[in-house]
Amino acid sequence: MNGFVVVDKPAGMTSHDVIARLRRALGERRIGHAGTLDPAATGILLIGVGRGTRLLRFLEAHEKEYEADAILGLRTSTQDAEGDVTGEADASAVTEQDVRALLPRFTGEIDQVPPMVSAVKIGGERLYKKARRGEEVERAPRRVTVHALDLMGFEPGPRARASLRVVCSRGTYIRTLAADLGDALGVGAHLTALRRTRVGPYALDKAVPLDAVTSEQLAPMAEALSGYPRHDVGVDGARALIQGKPLPAAGLDGPYAVFGPDGLVAMAEDRGEELRSLCVVA
Repeated sequence: MNGFVVVDKPAGMTSHDVIARLRRALGERRIGHAGTLDPAATGILLIGVGRGTRLLRFLEAHEKEYEADAILGLRTSTQDAEGDVTGEADASAVTEQDVRALLPRFTGEIDQVPPMVSAVKIGGERLYKKARRGEEVERAPRRVTVHALDLMGFEPGPRARASLRVVCSRGTYIRTLAADLGDALGVGAHLTALRRTRVGPYALDKAVPLDAVTSEQLAPMAEALSGYPRHDVGVDGARALIQGKPLPAAGLDGPYAVFGPDGLVAMAEDRGEELRSLCVVA
């Protein structure tokens, strides 16, 4: 049982909960996901099954699209509705135009400080574990890319609400984006809802509800790599890659998918004059 499936994750479950459910449903231990979603978040979670788990790091590189709702005027300890309120302000003076005028500041390459509830490791420990003990530690900013940031809706008031569409790179924290936007407006903000609507070429119209996933929904591993360049080799080349041997460089940029006569063989990259496999899936 090898392949991948696009799951529409329900609210109230961790990404690990989804994996545990699928292991029972499919009777397969080798299952993993690309790109964690918080328990309160919903939407697309790419799942690798069997040898498909070897491709997850390449799926994580895809850009992601989200729909997010934020409340202005309330800061929280977790930058979302699960945390304690740490600051309040009247957002009545904030207008839709005020929000729109600030969006370009958060578009393109920006620096984000990872939230304390993230899975980033500092001192060998995940930040969220430190946060559970009430600890706050210094975090270095990380460079991410926001390809698009659009205001989809706005409701004025003391607790104004903003609905955002975000297209971003891997590693972008939408909760931090909302909180930083609120700070720039002078009133603070926190995230109240988050839905991942696309990962690379996979949108919600291709997603399967978690309870409906069966082995029949598994897509071939090759479909997961549709956004990567393709390089074809013959029988001898495929055998060499499976045995861990190099081939002549393909002359392609970045990681690419290598196909033999029987289908997908490996992900590989050029290293000087040689083609070297990054992972073999055949």
